[in-house]
Amino acid sequence: MNTNNPLQIDYWDRRKMLFGLGLGAGAFLTSGLYAESLMDPTPKQTEGPFYPDKMPLDTDNDLLVVGDSITPAVGEVSHLSGTVLNVKGQPVKNALVEIWQVGAKGVYLHTKDNRPGRDENFQGYGRFLTDSKGRYYFRTVKPVTYPGRAPHIHVAVTVKNKRMLTSQCYINGDKRNEKDFIYKRLGKAGQKLTSVNFKPIKGTKTNELDAVWDIIIGLTPED
Repeated sequence: MNTNNPLQIDYWDRRKMLFGLGLGAGAFLTSGLYAESLMDPTPKQTEGPFYPDKMPLDTDNDLLVVGDSITPAVGEVSHLSGTVLNVKGQPVKNALVEIWQVGAKGVYLHTKDNRPGRDENFQGYGRFLTDSKGRYYFRTVKPVTYPGRAPHIHVAVTVKNKRMLTSQCYINGDKRNEKDFIYKRLGKAGQKLTSVNFKPIKGTKTNELDAVWDIIIGLTPED
């Protein structure tokens, strides 16, 4: 699907359908019902060298299909969703959420990543504009490892043209996390805030996964 609008309303319709299959209803229940005390922000992490230097034909939130192709990307289909909140626990609407990651064989969508095995059917990058409740959604593949790094997904959040957060999320419980130098620098508290459970979705023929990650950013001048 190719569009100039990063907010794909039809994917929310798909999300509602997935709820009917028994997906975790907690996906859009905001954390802690907005406790009065400030929430711990999602830790900032390096952008890394492979933020796309040339955007794919598609930049929407379905990374499994590029343009009008009928051939999907290789990998474990994963539905990554959550809510962008500020540290007061308030949802942040119209926040631009970007993700980028390697394909199934560990290669980024970047001209300087010359390793073999790039999946031409994997978008490698996507973006989504949060709705009025701060929610975002991506259909992608479960992250995989490549030399020197544990499986992870890069994320950036921009509000009113200001980059508020650059971070990464990891697979909760993956043993490779402990050897990842960036993950180790987070400490126990930061690791907890960036570790995501990828849970099987019952009733899906291709063993799809559901991953819920709420992203906490700092306050904007309007907050």
